[in-house]
Amino acid sequence: MFLINLRCLNCAGSNCVRLWLCGCACAFLLTCASLLAAQDVAAPEPKAPQLTAGELVQQAVAHEMAAANDPAKHLFRARKQTPNGSQTRLYVETNDATAGMLIANNDQPLSAEQQRAEDGHLQWLMDNPDQLRKKQAREKEDTDRTLRIMKALPDAFLYEYAGTENSSEGCGKPGDSLARLSFKPNPNYSPPTRVEQAMTGMQGFLLIDAKEHRMARLEGTLFKDVGFGWGFIGHLDSGGHLLIRQAAMDDGTWDITEMSLKFTGRLLLFKSIHEVWDEVFSDFRRVPTDLTFARGVEMLKAERAKLAQPAGAAPQVAERPR
Repeated sequence: MFLINLRCLNCAGSNCVRLWLCGCACAFLLTCASLLAAQDVAAPEPKAPQLTAGELVQQAVAHEMAAANDPAKHLFRARKQTPNGSQTRLYVETNDATAGMLIANNDQPLSAEQQRAEDGHLQWLMDNPDQLRKKQAREKEDTDRTLRIMKALPDAFLYEYAGTENSSEGCGKPGDSLARLSFKPNPNYSPPTRVEQAMTGMQGFLLIDAKEHRMARLEGTLFKDVGFGWGFIGHLDSGGHLLIRQAAMDDGTWDITEMSLKFTGRLLLFKSIHEVWDEVFSDFRRVPTDLTFARGVEMLKAERAKLAQPAGAAPQVAERPR
């Protein structure tokens, strides 16, 4: 550019002005090209296309299924409210089965006699390995049913984005934004068993922590009666409601913090279905992954004793988990 300008200043004849203008034009084009090139370098890389609502659900379900194999175990408290009152229990996950202990009815501590009955039942399980194995088998069946429903979510419903929400206590990971997805039944979905049958009449919404790829809330309502076995085996009444909330724990794992069910119907024409309760889970604490049932029962007794201490009393020194 500078060479052209110097040449124009020293030349003679009518071509001088034309050459100078030509040189200026070239300089202008080179400058523009340089600026455009600089802008191209500085421009941010294009963002990856946003996942569709269905793809986000698939991603979250994959992470939930993988988390089911996490060996982490916890001790926690659960308060279950039904139309007949409330019950509060302590639970601890062990290698053999989940050990549970009732500690309060309608928020009132158990009597000494009731505590002995709880201890006696747990001792009976420890003294009868066959019964403990049956309990473990029932828990596995419940887990398998839950995973089958989870696995069916991407195919059973059609999803649409419906905004975002902030995480809250007991729902998601603190500070994360949650994607809200509405869902309705997929008309092309054919439930393989009765376990998934109820999904054909349910609509509602999901909250997904897209950063953690985990489900934070599922809420659904039956908008029509749902029959099992063409109605001959039984049915669920319209208006049934399901709520599940999940949150990140301090140790990085995720656990269910609330489950609410309200389903009525009939089974085999004779037995009525009436599941109406709300259960809140709290005070999660990590325990050893190799915890035995017997050791878990000891931990439950120690936790019960700690909770029974009057306010302001000096805390007992708890034995460290082995």
